[in-house]
Amino acid sequence: MTTTVENMKEHNAILRDVAGYLPDERVSADYFAALVDDENLAGNVMFAAPAYRHHAAGGETSADMMLSAARVLTDRHGSDYFDDVSVVLTHSQLPEVPVRGCGGEVADRLGLRPETVLDVHNGGCAAFAHMIAIATALLRAAGGGTALLGLAQNSASQIFMQDQVRGKAQAAIPGDGAAAALVALDGAGSPVLGVATRSFGEYSADMTAVSAPTRKYWEAGTGQIHIGFTQAKIAKVLARGNRMVPAVAMEVADSIGIAPRDLDWLVTNQPNRTAPRQGIGWWLRTRRPPRRGRAFLRNWRDALELPESRHPDTFDECGNLFAVGVPLTLDAAVSDGRIHDGDVVMTSAFAHAGDFAAAAALRWGGRR
Repeated sequence: MTTTVENMKEHNAILRDVAGYLPDERVSADYFAALVDDENLAGNVMFAAPAYRHHAAGGETSADMMLSAARVLTDRHGSDYFDDVSVVLTHSQLPEVPVRGCGGEVADRLGLRPETVLDVHNGGCAAFAHMIAIATALLRAAGGGTALLGLAQNSASQIFMQDQVRGKAQAAIPGDGAAAALVALDGAGSPVLGVATRSFGEYSADMTAVSAPTRKYWEAGTGQIHIGFTQAKIAKVLARGNRMVPAVAMEVADSIGIAPRDLDWLVTNQPNRTAPRQGIGWWLRTRRPPRRGRAFLRNWRDALELPESRHPDTFDECGNLFAVGVPLTLDAAVSDGRIHDGDVVMTSAFAHAGDFAAAAALRWGGRR
């Protein structure tokens, strides 16, 4: 199924390999169906529950999960795989430690002494393509080396399992997990054909953390922090996400001279899927039919004229992995034999309530 494209210009970066990690604890949709108390949003298409998701173990941190993913890479390629790392970039969905982030800890525990350590927070679900772009720029400026990318989604077991939050419709969707990748400017691997990152700061205030009673997230209090969803905000997010992900993917496809429908693979973030495909216990619990409609995954591939068979996802096993969804799904589709050497893969995602979007296309060249 390899796409042949003339005059493809490579983005002067190579994805050497990517690896995913899932915690051992696997939680079914039935657990949340028995807890549901958020009648107002339970039937919304945004909250059609996956069959399963994974939760980080008690005390398992972002750094722990990134290290677990990174060790998959050293197990594959040898203990010297990170010897040339000069840049470490990390993204945690829920940074456990204020101010410093976890990048320095990850580098230290891997025995690295990079020139640059950077915690990339604002990329959200689009962080993978964003980090590839940042890594490429930093490596070019330094004249070489490699960049280790570490991503962790750790809010499912912490934010969404709080006793005031786990009965809300939103709680059944996220799962925990991590991914790691190595990026270089040359050598063997998967050439990055094009990258686009786009900021829409006017929408940033639409993603809010709330509690009852109201408090700032660092203040002590009885109200547990969660995401402030309303029907009006959900409608805005659906409209923006449905537009942004295919738009930025089409921009990259045009820049490399390939029609979107000719892409071999589309790998996106996975906020939800079309209701009521999974989580039927959830809908039975609400005692009413769901509000039917087409959610992100189907709309995105339809916009790019791609069949479902070329749009892999891990939603039913992992739920919404936020920034980890793209690299972990890419790793899964390579591992199970769907993606082959020479295939053109478009990754695309949007972040938060639509304040950022990014896409990166690559020609898969194997694990190197």
